[in-house]
This record gives sequence, structure tokens and C-alpha cells, in this order.
Amino acid sequence: MTTVATGLSTADAARQLSTDGPNLLPLMNAVPKWRQVSAQFTHFFALMLWVAAALAFLAGMAQLGTAVVVVVVINGTFSYVQEARAAQAASKLRAMLPAQVLVKRDGQAVQVAAAEIVRGDVVLLTAGDRIPGDVEFAVAESCTVDESMLSGESEPVAKNRGDGGYGGTFLVNGNAEALVTATGSRTRLASIASLTATAQPPQSPLNKELRRVVRLISVVALSFGGVFFAVSLLTGLSWRDAFLFAIGVAVALIPEGLLPTVTLSLAMGAQRMARRNALVRHLQAVETLGSTTFICTDKTGTLTQNRMSAVETWTQAGTVRLNGEGYSPTAEITGSALAVQQARRLARAARAASRGRIVRRQERWTADGDPMEAALDALAHRLASGAAIEEVPVDFRWSFDPVRKRESVVAGAELLVKGAPESVLPLCVASTDSAACHQALEDMAARGLRVLAVAERALADLHAGEDLHAGAEQLYSGEAATYENQLTLLGLVGLHDPPRDSVPAALRAARTAGVKVAMVTGDHPSTAAAIAAEIGLLGPEKRVVEGKDLPDDDHVLGALLDRDGVVVSRVSPEQKLRVARALQMRGHVLAMTGDGVNDGPALQEADIGVAMGASGTDVAREAADLVLLDDDFATIIAAVEQGRATYANIRRFLTYHLTDNVAELTPFVVWALSGGSFPLALGVLQILFLDIGTDLLPALALGSERAGKGVLQRPPERRHLMDSALLVRVFAVLGPVEAVCEMTAFTLTIWLAGWRPGSAIPGWEVLAAASGAAFTTVVLAQLANAFACRSESVPPWRLGWGTNRMLLWAVVVELAALVAFLVIPPIAAMLGQAPPTTAGLLAAVLSMPAVLAADYLYKKFRPRHAAEPV
Repeated sequence: MTTVATGLSTADAARQLSTDGPNLLPLMNAVPKWRQVSAQFTHFFALMLWVAAALAFLAGMAQLGTAVVVVVVINGTFSYVQEARAAQAASKLRAMLPAQVLVKRDGQAVQVAAAEIVRGDVVLLTAGDRIPGDVEFAVAESCTVDESMLSGESEPVAKNRGDGGYGGTFLVNGNAEALVTATGSRTRLASIASLTATAQPPQSPLNKELRRVVRLISVVALSFGGVFFAVSLLTGLSWRDAFLFAIGVAVALIPEGLLPTVTLSLAMGAQRMARRNALVRHLQAVETLGSTTFICTDKTGTLTQNRMSAVETWTQAGTVRLNGEGYSPTAEITGSALAVQQARRLARAARAASRGRIVRRQERWTADGDPMEAALDALAHRLASGAAIEEVPVDFRWSFDPVRKRESVVAGAELLVKGAPESVLPLCVASTDSAACHQALEDMAARGLRVLAVAERALADLHAGEDLHAGAEQLYSGEAATYENQLTLLGLVGLHDPPRDSVPAALRAARTAGVKVAMVTGDHPSTAAAIAAEIGLLGPEKRVVEGKDLPDDDHVLGALLDRDGVVVSRVSPEQKLRVARALQMRGHVLAMTGDGVNDGPALQEADIGVAMGASGTDVAREAADLVLLDDDFATIIAAVEQGRATYANIRRFLTYHLTDNVAELTPFVVWALSGGSFPLALGVLQILFLDIGTDLLPALALGSERAGKGVLQRPPERRHLMDSALLVRVFAVLGPVEAVCEMTAFTLTIWLAGWRPGSAIPGWEVLAAASGAAFTTVVLAQLANAFACRSESVPPWRLGWGTNRMLLWAVVVELAALVAFLVIPPIAAMLGQAPPTTAGLLAAVLSMPAVLAADYLYKKFRPRHAAEPV
């Protein structure tokens, strides 16, 4: 049993702790490290490479099997390290609870660890303290609590005796004694965290496409392996030799370099995003951003600066406008002398009914307390024009609450009231010029200002002959409504939370890019709509929907919200999660922003969860895929741009890899069609060295291409990585040209050595030189192909040969590797090749202009599509 006066006894608290357990939040998404590591080595492509390595060892090709294993291990290790580093940017969820709490135990106030708080404890709270668990307020002296992390509502909530409070929120003002009703996993904070943990992020578009590509390549590789097995039997090979040869062909056709190229390209994209204040926590998110079709963004701090400023007042004497910067106490004032005089009276009352103040920190004026109330303090200083500000002694206060939508204070013989116009104006006397007042109100609202009404009332008639400064608790113990009537309107204040300068341009860029944007916030609908209109987000339909009015059917909800410029206000965590699912059901790739605990489930559910790094909570950051280090909406658009560039880069090096595969497969096709009478131009190990030894660096360089100028001037990517345009370019243009050049160099070498169709296979020295010519041809043709693949529509000379410096270095390294593979005896002998003859080398060199010419003709005469990337 607990009494507020004494609290629990030490013995009772110990028994309760053993029953309920410590007051700790469960770790969210606590995936064991061994599972995180194993995931990097057991996805579909990695499994296929493991099988390929096993088959290579089975076929007696230990070098090939070892090389494939090394590729998988290096790639998996790199992926794990990259994501582990990014994950360190998010702090632990447990840090949201205080370390020490003041409680009553055995009738005494003592400090105990927050983890030892139990149900029944009485906690003692002062302004600034974080609440350690769910509580019920037993004593509340002018208390307001910041619950924005749970509700999304930016204004602190007033708390009175009997009201509930939630763990993780904190006391903004006042003093309180509260009875703990829930701890640890039983709190509201924990329930939202568990909702976040159960939300399952969808598979990324890149994962889907890579699975599709790998399945297709696997089918092709196994099919050719089967064909060559049959042909080998027909040519007289034994069953064992035919089987081993077929395995070698199948393994050789698998692009071992594709996996590390994709991973490193995503990593480079992540590094570029980090330089633009976007921290990627999961590599796949880099590409998913490029596929984004819908962004649901929060308001405060993301679209706006979260810096309220009082920019206008209206009184019976007229309008006063103030042009000041932030919370600075000085401003340029425009208005008549009488209007300024009445505005000072208005500001005095508004300031007295507020507790937020402006303070100077590090040569800058900032808000101490509620930003809106600090703006009212700044207003009073501005109107005072440097004169001393009168400190109005407050005897009693009825704090703001969301039902009354106003706050009132007793100051001597005056009642001073500030609040929402719809709450204050009906309480004012009829003598107020209502027409002029409502016209001013509509004018301010139309310009996106948040409007407060300020009023007063003389109280001397209610307590005649009594000392109004003494015994205020007894004089004003009744409900606020008892006194909040017959008010005299002092005027209106227009406040502005300035949008970030970059937001309007970012919104225009999003629309140009075909990405829809909606505001999803916990704020009041009128406030959200005004900000949306000011920054240009609100759509032509001016659709503003409150969370309580959302339809129950998810299909209807999706149809309601699937348009650009929608504002959804007053949303709960469950409703935000429904919004995400409803939009995904309509085929959208969704990016959802958030900063509070309440945003965690939706961030986890969205294709891309975007958390605020500067002002966001740890829960939001842990649930997100992307963390904005500057909290700026424009950074999301910059990340989308980089995501699209990464998608285009993956298509570039996929084209590059597949072209090489055509050239690698051709010698086996020719050998098979000739029934084994035509010598095999390339061996399995040569193909492996082409894939990893020479092709990898140029492919990585293609993965580092920067975003083209038009990357945000087309709709989001909807096509497959391997679409008809890519396949035509690979299998009808670039691949055949490389293959013809390769076989020409090989055939010319053995022809000049005396070989003719139908004659015996040439000796080892001739075949080694011819095979070296074929190998050299593929390498040089791929160098030209690397430059050709930099664009799907523009020839390389128009891009500039030196604009991708990484590619230039890759070419130098590839040429050095080619020389080493040809002239170093142990390597050349292992590969079964030798330096090409003069004729073979000339044929190999001519493959470069041949590839560039074919690429130029393809780009010149191909069908044009407006939505294609450069």
C-alpha cells in the first residue's frame, strides 16, 4: 500500500522489484551479432556463389573454387562492417529514461536508480525532469508535460491532480508528486517500441531486382552447362570429363564480380549521402531512395525551423508589423503610435500569461522553454524598444490545456488570458469590434500565421475588500471558466514558424521528379494547413484530414491519401502506421520521416524510414534506414537524387558485366557447334580472371558516376534492372561486337600459324598465343565498353574522357594486370595463354574503336524515351 505522504517502504519496494523486474525498456530489434553476420553470407546471390564454389571444387578446379569463396567472404565482411558503423550513430533506447530519480521511501526523499523504480513508488518531479515510468499525478503545481515524442503535438500538455503521465516524457514547468502505475515493458513507451519491433520493413526494390537478375543468370548458366554436357558426350568425352567440363562452364558464366560491385557502389552512394548530411544505416536504402514515389514528412523541424517569431499584432487601434530575426529582442516596427501603444499592452498581458523566455547563449538569442511563449517574450522586448520590461507578478495560473485551448493568470486585480481565437473570442464582451477582429484573424491565417488572442478582465469586483495577493489558492480554487468570461479583447498576435529556406525548392524538385509529398503530423489541422500552404506543399484540392476522420478500410484510406499535397493531422502511432501500409498497398515506394517515439512503427514499416538526427529520439533513429544529420527536408531530396544515380550506376556496370559474359560464352558456343573440331579460345580460369582480375575495377568506377543533370527531371524508376533496352544493347550490339573481335583475333592467330578447318588442333604454343590474343581482345574491348557504359544515350566523348577519374585509374590498373597475366610465366601457364602475336595484338587493339563505333550507332538510331536517364 502506498500513501503520497510516505511512499513505499524499502521492504515493499524490494518485493515489488522482484515481482515486476527492473524498470528497463526491452531492447528494440536486438538481432544477435551472429545472425547479422550470417545474413551477409546467406542471401540468395551468396548462396548461389557458395554452390558455384562447391561445384568448382567437385570438378577439381580448386583455384576457381577458392577465388569464388574469397569473393563471398570479402563482400559479406565489407557489408557487415559498413552497416555496423552506420548503426553506431543511433544511441540506445534505454538512454531515454533518467539514470537517477528522487522518490519517497519510508517517508523520506531519496535518490534511487531509475531501473529500481517500481509500481507504487511516489516520484518527486521538478521542471526539466524526465518521467521514469507511467504515472498518475497526485500533486501538480502549474505542471505542463512535453509529450511530443509520443503524441506528435508540439505544445506541452497541462497536468492536474488525477491526470496520467507517460514514461520518457518530461516536465516542462511546475513541480509534481506522482504515483508510478507502470514500469519497464508495461509502459506506453514500451508498447510503442514493441509495435515498432513487430513492424516488418518490405523487401527493397533492389533486392527484388537482384533476385530476378540472379535467377535469370542461374537459369542461363545451368542451361548452357547442360547443353555443353550433352555436346561433350557427343564429341567423345567420358561421362566424368563431360560433367566436369559442364560444371566449369556453368560456374564461369556466373558473374562473381557483380556482388562486390553492387555492394561497393551502394557504399560509395552512402558516403556521398553522408557528405550531404544523410547517414545511411542500411546499404540497400541507397537504391531504394532512388525508387521512392511518395514521401510522408513531419512538419516541425523538418519543413520549418521550429523558431516561433511574433511578426504582427492587431488591436482596435490598428495593425503593427515587426520585422525581426528569430528571437532577437530588436525589430523594425511599422504601425501608428496609438497601435504600437496598444500592442505594448497586448504584449505585456501575453508575456505575463507565458513562462517561456528568450536568453542569450553564445552570442545568439534562443528560446528557454516553449518556443511560442519565448516569441511572446521577444515581442514585448521589441515593442519596448530598449526600455525596461515590466515584470508582472503572477498570483495564480490556470495552465494551458487542449480542451480549453487557453491559459490564464491572475496578476493582482487582473485576469490575463491568451489562447486560440476560437476559444478566447466567444468569452469577450460584445463591445469588441467583432467584424474587424475576424477580418484581421482571417487575413493572418490566410498568410500562414499562427494566431493567438489575448484578453483581460478586472477582478476587483469579485473580491472587493480582499487582499488579492494573499491566499490566491483559496480565492481562485474554482474552475477557470468561473472567471474566464466578460473579457475585454486586447488584440491578436500573429506568430510565424519560418520554413526552412531550402524547402520550397526541394518540394518543386520532388514534384518535377514525380514524387508525391504529404504532411503527416500530430499538430492541429489549421496549423499544419497554414504551414503547408506557406511552403507550397498543400495541393490544389487543399485536402486536410484529421486522424480521427481517417476511414477504417485501408483501401479507401489509400485512395483518399494517394495524391500530392495532402495534409494529415492529429495522427496517432497506429494511424501513422496505417497510412504507411495503405500507400504501400497502392504500389508506392514510401519514405516516411519522423523524430518521436510515436514515429517508430511507421519508420520501420516504410520502405525508407527517415529519422531526424539533430532533434529526433533514439527510437526513431534505431527504426530508420536514413538519418538526416541536419533535420532538413531538402536533404531527403538530395538523397533521392543520389539514390537514382546509384540505380543508374548499377544498370551501367550490369551492362558492362553482361557484355563481358557474351564474349566469354562465345568460344564455348563455337566449340560446341563445331562438335569440338574448333579449338576452345578461352578456358574457365581465364574467364574467372576476366571477371575478377580485370573487370572489377572498371565496374566499380562505373558505380561511382555522379548524378546526371536530369536525374530529378523524370519519374521514379519503374523498369527492371534488366529490361528490354539493356538486353538489346548487351546481346544485339556490344556483346556480339566484342565476341566477333575476340574470335577474329583467335582465328587469325591460328590461321597464320597454318591451321585450317578440319585439320588437327594446333600445338600448345600456337594455342597459347591465340588464347592470349582472345584474352587481350576481351580486356581491351571491355576498356572501351567501360567508357561506352557511362551513359545510355550520350557517346563518351561528349561526357569528357577524363570526367570520371576513378575510371581512368581503373583503366591503368587493368592494363597493368593484363600485361602481368600475359608475361608472368606461372600465371600465364596456369591460365594456358601467352603474349599474342603481332597480328593477334593488332586485332585486339582494333576491338576498341569497333566497340565505340557500335555504341555510337546504337545511341544515334535507338528509340528515344523521355524518361530515360543519361
